[in-house]
Amino acid sequence: MRSSTRWATLEGLPTATFNPLWRAAPRVYLRGMARDTGSPQTDAQFDFSRSRRQRVVGRLADRLRGQPADFDVILPFEEVLQALGRRGERSLGLQTIEIDSIVGTVDRGREFDRSFRPTTSRVRSRFERISEAQRRGEEMPPIDLYRIGELHFVRDGHHRVAVARSQKLKVIDAYVTDVLTRVGTDRKIRLSDLPLKSHERLFYERVPLAPEARERIHFKNSKGYAFLAEGVEAWGFRAMQARQEFMTREEVAQGWFDEEYEPVLDMLAEAGIATRAVETDAYVAAVTLRYMLLNTHEWDEGILERVRQEIENPSWEDTQIRDLRRELK
Repeated sequence: MRSSTRWATLEGLPTATFNPLWRAAPRVYLRGMARDTGSPQTDAQFDFSRSRRQRVVGRLADRLRGQPADFDVILPFEEVLQALGRRGERSLGLQTIEIDSIVGTVDRGREFDRSFRPTTSRVRSRFERISEAQRRGEEMPPIDLYRIGELHFVRDGHHRVAVARSQKLKVIDAYVTDVLTRVGTDRKIRLSDLPLKSHERLFYERVPLAPEARERIHFKNSKGYAFLAEGVEAWGFRAMQARQEFMTREEVAQGWFDEEYEPVLDMLAEAGIATRAVETDAYVAAVTLRYMLLNTHEWDEGILERVRQEIENPSWEDTQIRDLRRELK
């Protein structure tokens, strides 16, 4: 019996349709699985086409889910480092790295997205050469990475990372340089988070809290850090006047946290104020409202009660006070 010689086109590449008598050992492909036709060149072409298609579909899915516009944007190493502040670096040598942790680049910000899917067809030729070589069993040299916290940034080997992801690999060998920063981050950080991180870094340069205290300081937006830094420095100035002695920045920071920040938050919690707010936002709103309404830096039961009354039934109000009251409800 003669076989069918009709050809269909899939992703721009020829695919044969055979007579059923030739199907003794069919290949079965699962969705998202790396294709294996037995031809490394053809499979490499499929790898690239699939990665480009997944990029388009992924962006559409992100929009439908309401993800931020920068959700899949690759992280630029220099901008991240500038926001976090460099303290030093050390070589860690050859390591095996989870590919999902590689989300940034040193110098190829426009050719791949955060998942190292190609954003342009300009990288097709090199991508396919590397993919074909890997499918032929050729050994690839380790890539070169910078590490910041849980994140990795590619110095050399962008196409190898992209090919590895397209072939569903989980790990890759890399020479790693660990970069130490003044403030930390995690894998969720996006490009739009960098201004907030920059303000956080500047805050801790002015208010050098101990690590355990730092974990308690969080804001919803970057404006809070500069405002709080001024407040802590003002508290330190009043504390030095009261004690008639000089205090270092470290002493001011710890004294403010122990004698002001935690006690105020405890009072607010006991009074049932701002129970749903971010605690640092609640602290700033409470002390700001106290000073605007009562012109004092002190706290006692009478002042706390006055603040609570003003939150519930304001004697007067403008836009700023309305926003503060909303934060503390």
